[in-house]
Amino acid sequence: MRVHFLGACQEVGRSAFAVELDQKYVLLDYGVLMNREVGFPAHISPKELDSIIISHAHLDHSGLLPIFYLHDNIPLYGVEPSFQLIDLLIRDFLNISSYLLPFEYIDLENMMERCVNLPYGRQFNRLGATITLLNAGHIPGSCQVLIETDSKRLLYTGDFNTVPTKLLGAADLDYGDLDGVIIESTYATDEHPDRAKMEEEFILRATEIVKDGGTVLVPAFGVGRSQEIISILAARHFKYPVYVDGMALKTIHILEAYEDSLRDPELFKTAIRNAEWIGNWKDRRKAANTPSVIVSPAGMLKGGSAVFYLEQVAKQKKNGIFLVSFQIPGTPGSILLERRKFMFKGRTRKVEAQVMKFDFSSHVGKNELHQVLQSLDPRTKVFAVHGAEENCKSLASYAKKELGLDASAPHAGSVFEI
Repeated sequence: MRVHFLGACQEVGRSAFAVELDQKYVLLDYGVLMNREVGFPAHISPKELDSIIISHAHLDHSGLLPIFYLHDNIPLYGVEPSFQLIDLLIRDFLNISSYLLPFEYIDLENMMERCVNLPYGRQFNRLGATITLLNAGHIPGSCQVLIETDSKRLLYTGDFNTVPTKLLGAADLDYGDLDGVIIESTYATDEHPDRAKMEEEFILRATEIVKDGGTVLVPAFGVGRSQEIISILAARHFKYPVYVDGMALKTIHILEAYEDSLRDPELFKTAIRNAEWIGNWKDRRKAANTPSVIVSPAGMLKGGSAVFYLEQVAKQKKNGIFLVSFQIPGTPGSILLERRKFMFKGRTRKVEAQVMKFDFSSHVGKNELHQVLQSLDPRTKVFAVHGAEENCKSLASYAKKELGLDASAPHAGSVFEI
């Protein structure tokens, strides 16, 4: 069994890994790098692929998948609602960036006809290997991929979370003995705070601001984080108005049809009932001037309805901007967090509103990553991916020096044998 590392090597973005079995490949993800420009993983020919498995819907894992469906009929395996969320995200991606992408809507439609939905834990066979999709606890439908041959067992964690959230349960860690693991390193050097305390602090700060007549803007990823935030507000009995806008609403519609993918469907229904849905610009203007919490994409403030709200909310000290999503360095969200400034209509302006960060990550943190590595058999090969260069190297160093594992942080284009 050989693994070809095509992307997400010492960076967060363009996840893509090709597992060579019997002279063909099973492809694990094929995403894009979402920074100032769109970046692609290393090329692999569709003719070399037997099948593709998608770990979850986020564009850094799924964004380039339609390129394989210009002419080919490659099966695409995953767990719903991943396919519905992928369709939503890539359609939006095409709408915004079609001039940058090497595929069109028709290719996405062809891809959607090749989707094979599987429940967690059900085994299927490709190229003489048995493959099982395990719950990853990251976003609805997210999975880890376990590939087994007669002599080798390889795990790809994708993005995973071992800590239960209001939206999802924890990842399945019942791996058994492994010969190799491709593991994310997003937060390899960061410990997440206690989640219950973070939720309590979030509700306390939001209540203080809204009670005093202010508005709290929560820019959040439309898929996963927005639904987590409204679930926290419902679980903690937040008694003030909550508005939801943008792609978050379309995701809610999808999750209503796949409530078995959620940890607590009844809580989610309560969260939906408690929230007011934004349908037009009149609703947006009303929400921006109402003491309330507004949950709106985009999470890094690179676009979306959150930018409109920010222009309104940022002007007054009584308001708040709560950042709850990962902020890639250089993005508007990271600049806001570091400098309390934002670009309005071509001009950099100071933000008067209170800016706070709340760590509601859906990724494992440093401690949880170490616990997973500590549970591995000493002969397991570890490949640290999907993290900044220092994070991938740090996790590989810990695995090697502290645990005696054969660990590395691969470069894009490298090939390893399991």
